[in-house]
Amino acid sequence: MQVMKQMVTKSNSSVTEFILMGLTVQKELQLPLFVLFLLNYTATVVGNLSLMNLICLNSHLHTPMYFFIFNLSCIDFCYSFVCNPTMLTSFVSEQNTISYEGCISQLFFFCFFVNSECYVLTAMAYDRYVAICHPLKYTTVMSPKICCLLVFGSYLMGFAGAMTHTGFMIRLSFCNSNIINHYMCDIFPLLQLSCTSTYVNELVGSAVVGTIIILSSLIILVSYALILSNILHISSSKGWSKALGTCGSHIITVSLFYGSGLLAYIKPTSAETVGQGKFLSIFYTLVVPMLNPLIYSLRNKDVKLAVKRTMKRVTS
Repeated sequence: MQVMKQMVTKSNSSVTEFILMGLTVQKELQLPLFVLFLLNYTATVVGNLSLMNLICLNSHLHTPMYFFIFNLSCIDFCYSFVCNPTMLTSFVSEQNTISYEGCISQLFFFCFFVNSECYVLTAMAYDRYVAICHPLKYTTVMSPKICCLLVFGSYLMGFAGAMTHTGFMIRLSFCNSNIINHYMCDIFPLLQLSCTSTYVNELVGSAVVGTIIILSSLIILVSYALILSNILHISSSKGWSKALGTCGSHIITVSLFYGSGLLAYIKPTSAETVGQGKFLSIFYTLVVPMLNPLIYSLRNKDVKLAVKRTMKRVTS
């Protein structure tokens, strides 16, 4: 992080701080939205922290699948501290300002956690493929070492993508308007403010995002195509139900995360579409991190058993 700070200080931008417009400028909506997103923030933090604690405290959840779920919850837990505070501040303050360094730092962590979540979800698809298509080899193929390498690779790729976006953002100059039409420092709203050419940024950004989407989508689609092929060969309805049950939660999470992300970003960078993207980004920055603990715990017998055991320990 020291390297990033040095890069920021070397920027030739004359803007020293930005003003975040927030989600809406309508005064009558500020208080209701503040309460709504405060509840969302609380639910996200408590939900993900609770799920991580359950996985740590219950040995029957020490499996590859729950190892990936633990890391997904960890990402969502940390992610909530990047986006939610600035949004909540915009509802209660007259002018929500953020320093240039703070804005670049927020952009870095935003990109890091989003990219990492993409790759962790991809690793989870591969885990489900091995569990259903090669159950006898599952413990060998998905060994603790392999699981750790997959997660480490996810964070490493997330870090590389975040450094690329941040590095190319720092090279831009911001010398005119400093009002960001968003509740956080996102890529497209910042590009709108640059007084220098953003062609290289858009090119590199498209290459990075395209690589993430193509690579992760390809692995997820191939994994589920092979899973579907395997399920079609299962004769018993019980086998069908068990196979689909292990994938259902992951399919819902992937659909919500990728669906909202694609709607928000696969668009031209005009001022109008940036405004639309601001509202669409709520789903993957605020809603999905809150829903993930519910998706992976509701109708999940292992998690319900873990809750019962933990409650017994607390009350005994």
